[in-house]
Amino acid sequence: MSLKIAVLAKQVPDTRNVGKDAMTEEGTVNRAALPAIFNPEDLNALEMALHIKDIVPQTEVYVLTMGPVRAAEIIRQSLYRGADGGFVISDRKVAGSDTLATSYTISQGVKKLGKVDLVFAGRQAIDGDTAQVGPQTAEKLNMPQITYAEEVICADEKKIRIKRRLERGVEEVECAYPCLVTVGSSAPECRFPIAKQLMKYKNALTEAEAAEMKKDCGDMFAKKPYLKIGLWSAADIEAEDSRLGLSGSPTKVKKIDNVVLTAKESIEVEPTDEGLDNLVKELIASHIIG
Repeated sequence: MSLKIAVLAKQVPDTRNVGKDAMTEEGTVNRAALPAIFNPEDLNALEMALHIKDIVPQTEVYVLTMGPVRAAEIIRQSLYRGADGGFVISDRKVAGSDTLATSYTISQGVKKLGKVDLVFAGRQAIDGDTAQVGPQTAEKLNMPQITYAEEVICADEKKIRIKRRLERGVEEVECAYPCLVTVGSSAPECRFPIAKQLMKYKNALTEAEAAEMKKDCGDMFAKKPYLKIGLWSAADIEAEDSRLGLSGSPTKVKKIDNVVLTAKESIEVEPTDEGLDNLVKELIASHIIG
């Protein structure tokens, strides 16, 4: 028996290195001004999936993402690291999705993959920090879920044992397949691209990318079908239009405030026990700590 693993990944703007043009006048992220990267915790999730592929024979790992066609770049990055294939869900109908609509779209994509034993996802994306899509997807797939995963203790063809990183310690949990696992940043970092895989998949494209580049890839895809990155529309995943994009997103933004932190005053603290004691008392009195 072999395992089939789906990894949910997202291409995000690199909000870790923001400049003066990082925000729009409306207070939203200016995605055009920031480089697009593989969401960091999704890389942790990919590594956990690839680790299981290393220890459980005949395991297959597929990466699923949702976004514009250019998001195929993170599929390529996954293939370079050892994934077996990937798919991009791209459709104007999914634009403006909140976490509810996103999790529905992703769950439909997972269903289209067929029988899946394990689903891995990063705990949260750095452009939203909600940590909601993974758990919501598990609910829509009717799968048990393990959150805050840090390490795979053991895995076989029937079950997985995971170490979870909690606020005040760790715990080990075991779950039979199928299940969904969200992975935090304390998990092992993803392996680097493998030279052999990079040479094999360097020409991997979606049909839309090939058309944009005005390349006739028909013969290439026929001879080397593994170079064709799957591109799915809302119709391909049999999604209900009313549950996609803005129409399927009950979240309504009432107001956005741009918060600029500035120092209004400063206090010098004597490097003594008394000075430290006074500082702690002031922080408690100001309800900053305690």
